[in-house]
Amino acid sequence: MEQLKKIGTIQPKRSSDIQSSKISLGFEKLDRDVFDPRKAYDKVAECGVKKVRLQSGWARTEKEKGVYDFAWLDEIVDNFVQRSIEPWICLCYGNPLYTEAAKQVFGAVGCPPIFTEEEKTAWISYVKAVVRRYKGKVNYFEVWNEPDGTWCWKHGVNATELGEFTLETARAVKEENPDAKTIGGVVCLRALSFLNTAFKTGMGEYLDFISFHEYTHDERNVFEKVESYRALAKRYNPNIELIQGESGSQSKGNGHGALWTGAWTEEIQAKQLARHTIADLLTDVHFTSYFSCMDMIEALNGDINNKASYLDYGYFGILGADFDEDGRSTGEYYRKPSYYVLQNICSVFAEKFSLCKQPIFVHSEYSNRIFDNQLHRYEMISGSFEREGGKAFVYWYPSNIMTTSYRSLLTMEFYTEYRDIKLIDVMDGSIYEIPENLLEDKGDGVYIIRELPVKDTPLILTFGDFLI
Repeated sequence: MEQLKKIGTIQPKRSSDIQSSKISLGFEKLDRDVFDPRKAYDKVAECGVKKVRLQSGWARTEKEKGVYDFAWLDEIVDNFVQRSIEPWICLCYGNPLYTEAAKQVFGAVGCPPIFTEEEKTAWISYVKAVVRRYKGKVNYFEVWNEPDGTWCWKHGVNATELGEFTLETARAVKEENPDAKTIGGVVCLRALSFLNTAFKTGMGEYLDFISFHEYTHDERNVFEKVESYRALAKRYNPNIELIQGESGSQSKGNGHGALWTGAWTEEIQAKQLARHTIADLLTDVHFTSYFSCMDMIEALNGDINNKASYLDYGYFGILGADFDEDGRSTGEYYRKPSYYVLQNICSVFAEKFSLCKQPIFVHSEYSNRIFDNQLHRYEMISGSFEREGGKAFVYWYPSNIMTTSYRSLLTMEFYTEYRDIKLIDVMDGSIYEIPENLLEDKGDGVYIIRELPVKDTPLILTFGDFLI
């Protein structure tokens, strides 16, 4: 980066400064009351996300049959709406009032109400009550969470059961609010057969979206998954689109949950967030949600009679926390490096944009600066975006973030109708001008930039007024 001229930094946008965004943040597990949301509201709003994912918490809301106490969820929804953030709700989990197995499970996680008519009727009544209560505030409703994992379908994963359950739940959402958007699938494992079997029940009839979860240290996996799920879903309902509902990584090793075996650090977590989030944008999902706002217990396999069974700490948060003796997140909820990276991405990709193609050649030329040939385009992840007044080309080298810090160079020839060209580093928010000695004007809108930096994290070459 030393050959470039730094001319500024990204100006962070609050959620209230942004009208539209494809970036969401997880605010899950409050159905189990595992952290204090009041200490997180403002920090989330300052990050610039426009959506947050909540879990509805049937067991926390209905503790007496037919009586709903939404006070806890009202506070969360209203606090976000006041901060110009739209909550979307995952309808979950079970309820010990109706399901015997749920009486032993912390938060009734993974105990779907599908066995008796009383369970089914109570669930549909609850779903309609949630949709009715938050009409005008919550528009997206997701059916259950990770039903292809045994932790969330504890009696044994069954795609047909999930399909029938989703069909009835989505139908109930639409009956209560025809304008609401419904989300199904919510799958976390790589099994097309599971989703296909669920679709064969007619599940897609009332669905607007399929969501999926992709926890990976290698974001190249994202492209195949989105392409496959999108193609499968559209075989059953051509109007269904995709949402990436959870992705993330931990900021330290020896945690619990997805990717727990990795030797994670705060720096590696920030890199993973940047690469995965922008990869999601390149797949053109409806929106992408990072898990999560907070370090917290996983609490997916807890026994209510054994506290130790749910003191399983996960370090996925962009906000760090300590923990009390009950596993509740405490402290000041400090901002990790990943927080600032997400803030930068939210600011760069604020408002509407779309994928596009640009006339760009990447030339692999020998460079004395690295004593080697520069990169070919096929060695990188790259793509282009456009909005009124500007375009952008994003690229990075997908090295193994667990073992390698990488930098190199590239030379690119391109056509652009815009003369104002800048380079943005989403990791620290730096904005650079391309110096004249690196930029050759070939005439009629064609330019060559020589020895442009390449990193193992996204760099964004902007043309015109893409950064707004």
